[in-house]
Amino acid sequence: MKTKAIRLYGKNDLRLEEFELPPIKDDEILAQIISDSICMSSYKAAVQGADHKRVPKDVSKNPIIIGHEFCGVILEVGDKWKDKFQPGMKFTIQPALNWKEDPFAAPGYSFKYIGGSATHIVIPNIVMELGCLLEYKGDAFFHGSLAEPMSCIVGAFHANYHTVNGSYVHKMGIKEGGNMAILAGVGPMGLGAIDYAIHADRKPSRLVVTDIDEARLERAASLYTVEEAKKNGIELTYVNTNTVSDPVKYLLDLTNGEGYDDVFVYAPVKAVVEQGDKILAKDGCLNFFAGPTNPNFTAELNFYNVHYNSTHIVGTSGGNTDDLIESLDMMAQGRINPASMITHIGGLDSVVETTLNLPNIPGGKKLIYTNITMELTAISDFRKKAENNPMFGTLADIVEKNNGLWCLEAENYLLENAEKI
Repeated sequence: MKTKAIRLYGKNDLRLEEFELPPIKDDEILAQIISDSICMSSYKAAVQGADHKRVPKDVSKNPIIIGHEFCGVILEVGDKWKDKFQPGMKFTIQPALNWKEDPFAAPGYSFKYIGGSATHIVIPNIVMELGCLLEYKGDAFFHGSLAEPMSCIVGAFHANYHTVNGSYVHKMGIKEGGNMAILAGVGPMGLGAIDYAIHADRKPSRLVVTDIDEARLERAASLYTVEEAKKNGIELTYVNTNTVSDPVKYLLDLTNGEGYDDVFVYAPVKAVVEQGDKILAKDGCLNFFAGPTNPNFTAELNFYNVHYNSTHIVGTSGGNTDDLIESLDMMAQGRINPASMITHIGGLDSVVETTLNLPNIPGGKKLIYTNITMELTAISDFRKKAENNPMFGTLADIVEKNNGLWCLEAENYLLENAEKI
């Protein structure tokens, strides 16, 4: 079977190509990708090429398919897996394989025939062996694509820890009923973190979300309201730290000087990391969530507080399979809706330009439908584009009645009416 896919050959060298997939082996699965969301991690892989930890050194000769936040349909199953997977089954994957033979190997970074930016893929045996191919029982494919980024958020909340004097056992997870701050927190992943913080089983009692972009803060506040948080027992405050003279004092005053038990930093910015360190409470945990592209990125921490106040720092890169399953379950129950992350929609032919320019494209998640051709388009621009294409007018009508958010109805309409690639 032929596939069309975006392949990485080296630094800043992404190509949309059509090529033949090999026949599947008895322990492999053939699948069609429907949706894939573009992650900053894919941008990092694209600009770093073979220097990236997950990208093979011989990528120039054996290119890999990029994309790891995908959802699709199984087409053909090798004999080994026929008892567990069937044609027609929807699926998503956990790309963090944690494979002993190659701990950095991951779909979307390391494999020739599996990645999200493709029409069709061959899923290798190791993905099933490690339990990383998961049935997706939801309706909207885009929810399946967003389960992976949501799992990263879930994993970060689980990775935080706290201690008790006299004990050397770490109590994993955020402090229930504590003070939490999400700094630089209204980007796409920050929005997911706000959603999870409000609706997860273990919650803080106070949540403070900061940023310096007033428009994005206002959008976040309209999606995750103070009233909704209050219903869930949380006092939610949004703060534009550009508008206060002393952000550290202001944030500490919101806690009556107690500080924050859990601080999540969602931007790889030195000043933001240091701000997070300064607002930690005793035994406070700072989670550096944002992955920097600069391998020499550093920031100053107060080691007096490390010693006397037991402050500490953690960082996570991805979630595990349990985190992914938790994300899928919460979406299926309607407890979280990561559609708020999505601000742009595109087809497979928009992936190269979008990925290489991702840091310069405003907004949140860029969602790709891999079997259509479509210029990357902001959801907020649908109405304007309707002047030349009536399809966008209908899409604008659909999302406007859904509080401006992408949804199942919009997905179904697009898949039925967009030009196939």
